[in-house]
Amino acid sequence: MEDVLEVYHRPYDPQRPVVCLDETFKQLIGETRQPLPLRPGAAERFDHVYVGNGTASLFLACEPLAGWRQVAVTDHRRRAEWAWFVRDLIEEHYAGANKIVLVMDQLNTHSAASFYDAFPPAEARRLAERLEIHLTPKHGSWLNIAEIEFSALARQCLARRIACADTLRRHIDKWQEARNADATPVQWHFTTANARIKLRSLYPAVEP
Repeated sequence: MEDVLEVYHRPYDPQRPVVCLDETFKQLIGETRQPLPLRPGAAERFDHVYVGNGTASLFLACEPLAGWRQVAVTDHRRRAEWAWFVRDLIEEHYAGANKIVLVMDQLNTHSAASFYDAFPPAEARRLAERLEIHLTPKHGSWLNIAEIEFSALARQCLARRIACADTLRRHIDKWQEARNADATPVQWHFTTANARIKLRSLYPAVEP
């Protein structure tokens, strides 16, 4: 925990940007009947019966101090999908950075070893060397700022029935474009000093 908190209080460095990554899924739901649209005095209405169209996986990365985020929609959430998503961050958005300081939870796919499932060994090693990885502790995923972005995405974009992955991508792209245009940074105020007081029960007791 203190390791991640230390990372969040580093000064902004474009050569070593702090990026938080997380993933989730969205159930794809189709309609059996045309919804009744919103009109004066009546909310939009949907039939309780729906068609399940499977799920789509969402990978989200955000740079808290820059107010930037990137979301990818994939069919799966395997090691290879994580590897391709992180490779795009390294090669496209952060091509000029020396290293990406990457904060993630401890999901088994969240590892530089996943590069070896997607790329030849030399390429996998090259990509791994571009990362400085910090993992949130078990049951401590609340430390991952990417969860804040997922919460905003869920409220502002995903709180509706979406039938297919292509429609989901269009909605997310519009949300992402508007959110990045605002470039609102995340100011993390919880410090190691706070943790040692408010979460002191999590620390081992030391006999005097």
